[in-house]
Amino acid sequence: MTTNSVIQIALYLAALLVCVKPLGLYMAKAYSGHVPYFSRVVEPLERLLYRFGGIDREAEMSWRQYATALLTFSFVGFLAVYGLQRLQGMLPLNPEGMPAVSPDSSFNTAVSFTTNTNWQGYSGESTMSYLTQMLGLAVQNFVSAAAGMAVLVALIRGFARRQSATIGNFWVDLVRGILYVLLPLSLILAVVLVSQGVVQTFSRYQQVSLLEPTVDATGKTVTTQQIAVGPAASQVAIKQLGTNGGGFFNVNSAHPFENPTPLSNFLEMLAILLIPAALCYTFGEMVGDRRQGRAVLAAMFIVFVAMLGVSCISEQQHNPSLASLGVDQTPSPLQSGGNMEGKEVRFGIVNSSIWSVATTAASNGSVNSMHDSFMPLGGLVAMWLMQLGEVIFGGVGSGLYGMIVFAIVAVFIAGLMVGRTPEYLGKKIGAYEMKMAALVILLPCAMVLLGTACAVSVQAGREGILNPGPHGFSEVLYAFSSTSNNNGSAFAGLGVNTPFYNGLLGLAMLVGRFCVMIPVLAIAGSLASKKNVPVGPGTLPTHSPLFVVLLIAVIIVVGALSFFPALALGPIVEQLTLLSM
Repeated sequence: MTTNSVIQIALYLAALLVCVKPLGLYMAKAYSGHVPYFSRVVEPLERLLYRFGGIDREAEMSWRQYATALLTFSFVGFLAVYGLQRLQGMLPLNPEGMPAVSPDSSFNTAVSFTTNTNWQGYSGESTMSYLTQMLGLAVQNFVSAAAGMAVLVALIRGFARRQSATIGNFWVDLVRGILYVLLPLSLILAVVLVSQGVVQTFSRYQQVSLLEPTVDATGKTVTTQQIAVGPAASQVAIKQLGTNGGGFFNVNSAHPFENPTPLSNFLEMLAILLIPAALCYTFGEMVGDRRQGRAVLAAMFIVFVAMLGVSCISEQQHNPSLASLGVDQTPSPLQSGGNMEGKEVRFGIVNSSIWSVATTAASNGSVNSMHDSFMPLGGLVAMWLMQLGEVIFGGVGSGLYGMIVFAIVAVFIAGLMVGRTPEYLGKKIGAYEMKMAALVILLPCAMVLLGTACAVSVQAGREGILNPGPHGFSEVLYAFSSTSNNNGSAFAGLGVNTPFYNGLLGLAMLVGRFCVMIPVLAIAGSLASKKNVPVGPGTLPTHSPLFVVLLIAVIIVVGALSFFPALALGPIVEQLTLLSM
C-alpha cells in the first residue's frame, strides 16, 4: 500500500476510536434512564409518546413478553410498508406519478426494511414515491435500528441482573433509542450532508439541457436529461447511522446527490461504524466492567483491520484482464493505479475499500463502489465478513449481541478444555444458553447455503444469473450471504426482482433477523434469572488478550468451516484463474 493509503486508513480508524467513549457512555446513560442534561429537551416528547401509547414506563417484561412486543411491532411495520407501496399511485407526494409496486417486490422490500436489511431489488428513483421513501422506508430505518439496539440492551440486562424474571420494557427501550440516539445524530449528519450538496427537496425531477447533444439507440437526437431529486439527505443520514444502507437512488452512495464530496464520503463511512463501535463501550459500562467492552471492541477491531488490509492490497494490484488489453494500471500523479473498475474517481481505491469492508462488517449494505467489479479477493473479503454472522461491528445492536453469543461459545469451549463449568460475566453458561447460541449461529449459515443451493439448482434461480462460471455463482452466494445476515449489499449482475428471488430472499431476511433475535432474548431471560457466581481461581478472565485471541479464533473457525467449500467454488477459483492468466 502507498503512504497516502496508510494515512487515509489511519485517519479513519483514529476518528472512529475517538468517538467510541463519549457516545458509548452517552448511550449507556440514555438506556439506564439517566438522560444527560443537554438531552432533557426531549423528555416531554418521550412522556407524550408513553401517554399516547398507553405505556407504563415502570412496567417490566419477561423475555417472552419482550419478544412478543418486538414481533408485533415488526409485523405492523411490515404491513405499513407493504401497504404504502401497493397504494402509492393513489397517495400524495408522488410528483412523478409512480405506479403501485408489484406484490412480490412490495413483499420483499417490506421484509427488507422491517428486518434492517434494506436489500433493494428495485431502482429507488424510478420505483418509489417521495411518500413511500419517507413514511415507509426512512421510518423503518429508525425503528428497525432501534429494535436491534433494544434487544442488545435486554441481553446486557440479562448479565447485569440477578435472579430477575424481567429484562426491561421493549417500548421504553425502543423510544429511547430513537429519541436520544438515532434522531439527534441523524439530524446533525443530515444538516452537514445538505451543506455538502446532498439533495433535500420535494420538487419534481428536473429537466436540464445537455452540454453536448447525443443520440439514443434509435438514432434520435437527445438534447435534455431528466435529473432525479428528492428528500435524500434525511434518508442518507439514518441509513448510515442505523446500519440500514438502503439508497434513495439506485447506485446508493456512489450517486453524486447522495455522496458528492470527499468530506461527505468520510462522514458517511464514519457513520457506518459509529454506533456499533460505541455500543461496545455501552456494554462494558452497563455490566459494570468497562474492560469487557474493550475486549469485545479489540476483537472486532483486529479482524476489521486485517480484512481491510487484504481488500486494499488486493484492489491496488494490477487486474490481469485489463493488463492484457494494454491498460496502464501504474500509480502516477494522474491516476491511482490498480483496479479502478466500478469505482468512483472522486473516491479512489482506498476509500472504496474502506467503505466496502465497513459496510459488510457492519451490516450496513450501502456502497460507494460496485462490489461486483472488485478483484476476487476483495469480493471474498466483503462476502466473508457477512458470512461470519455480521459480528465484526455488525448492525446497531445486532452486531454486538451476535458477538456476545460467540463469546458465550468461546467460554464454553474454554470450559471444556479445563473441565470447568463455563462462566461469562459472573453467570454460569448452561445447556440452555448453548442451545440458543447454536441456533443464533447455525440458522443464518444454513439459510445462506440452502438458499444458494436452491437458486443454482432450479431454472427460476439460474435465469437471474447474468455472468457465467465462478463469478455467477459468487453473485448468488453473495446475495444469500447478504440477506440471511441482514446486510443488504449486492454483488449485482444478478436479476433478483423476480417472484422467485423476491420470495426466497425475503424468507432469508426473516430467518436472519427474527430467528436470531428470539434466541438472544431467550438467553437474556435465562441469564437474568440466575444468581451471580463469584470469581474464583479457575475463572477465565474474559477481558484478557488471551480471551480476545480465543474469541477471534472461534469466529474465524466457524466461518471457515461453514463457508470455505462454497467460497472455493466462487471467489477462490476465480482468483486462481486470474493468477494463471
